[in-house]
This record gives sequence, C-alpha cells and structure tokens, in this order.
Amino acid sequence: METERPVLKSVDLHLDDVVTVSVTLAAGDGTRVGTAEGSIDPAARARVVGEATLRALESLIGEAKFELVAVGTTTMDNMTVALVQVKETENGERYIGSALVRQGDAVLATARAVLDALNRRLAAIA
Repeated sequence: METERPVLKSVDLHLDDVVTVSVTLAAGDGTRVGTAEGSIDPAARARVVGEATLRALESLIGEAKFELVAVGTTTMDNMTVALVQVKETENGERYIGSALVRQGDAVLATARAVLDALNRRLAAIA
C-alpha cells in the first residue's frame, strides 16, 4: 500500500529570546504539527526549522525517530540549495535531502529538504 506523501502547509517562526518554530504537515488523515526551539541567531534558524519538521514527521508515522545531523546551503550555478542529512536513530540509516531556495527563503527550503530526505523512507514504513 502506498502512503500519501505529507504536504508542507506552513512554517511559523516566533522570535523572542529564542526562536520557536512550528511546522504543519497535511497528511491523508489530517494535519500534524511539530515544534522546536533554538538560538535566535539567524544562522541557527534553519536547524530549528529542520528539527520542527522532523517532529511533525515523527508524529505522523509514530514508530520512527530521527536526528538532524547536518543542515546547510550551497550555491550551484547561481542557485542556492538547502541540504540536510537525517539519521534514523534506531538503525543509524542516513538520508540526504535537498530543495531549491526560492525567493531567498531558506526556512521553507530547509523544511522541504527534510521532507525530500525522508519521502522514500516514509513510503517504506507504511
């Protein structure tokens, strides 16, 4: 049975003494929200977005847990790409995802890169 891929509905950032991120994913049976909190430093925001996206995915699939190993951006032929490396904590399996940074929005691109990294893994779980 093939599972419907989760769709990124929103990424909300709240800046205070720390940055709090909520990521909402739509799935076949409703929505799931993941949250994370971290340093207000702009360079750290992508990591917090990635963590919140992983928490939303974990609430969607239930049994698997993931760790965000690395997050960053690179430029290729004048295009910026968000890259993530995710590790499944139970078996140590690693996944790589990428997404084009559109209109300078690395936050949304990071969330999309996490989904890209785990799309095939999510299909295998279902």
